[in-house]
Amino acid sequence: MSRLFSPLTLRGTTIRNRIGMAPMCQYVSDDSLVNDWHKVHLGARAIGGVGLIILEATSVTADGRVTPQDLGLWSDAAVPKLRELASFLSAQGSVPGIQLSHAGRKASRLRPWEGDLPLLAEQGGWEPVGPSPIPFAKGYAVPRELDLSEIPALQEARLTSLPRVCRPYNVQPIPRILFIVAAE
Repeated sequence: MSRLFSPLTLRGTTIRNRIGMAPMCQYVSDDSLVNDWHKVHLGARAIGGVGLIILEATSVTADGRVTPQDLGLWSDAAVPKLRELASFLSAQGSVPGIQLSHAGRKASRLRPWEGDLPLLAEQGGWEPVGPSPIPFAKGYAVPRELDLSEIPALQEARLTSLPRVCRPYNVQPIPRILFIVAAE
């Protein structure tokens, strides 16, 4: 039998096979929360036998989203729907993962099918930040250069988001969650 279909154990978590679904930005959330789209899209893959399913880039701050429709984990409001999704994926035999992110200088954009342009202030846009005032690429806004004193707050936002996934206040942890932490 191919090793592709054999279990794999990583840090005490056993994945039923070596088929993994990489995180893919969907740009479909409502108020930065998991919704029915995520349940259907990811649930179908779990039912189909995918061993590891990594949820799309989930921002640790509101201004760290690529688009207003990105998922976010800066508020406790995200926990119930995230837990529901992770529980369903686990019940189907998949191991749920999550990609924590901050878009940095790629932030504040329209969705790709809406033109993939910088989101203007009148459209609800926000100021992207980055390590320098250099745009990510042509057509991207010039980010505001982060001051060194602002970096600890971004690090803290990432750390603060972790308990929202693994140890929500006075509730059971999300089952078998595997963390994937992305770089900016």
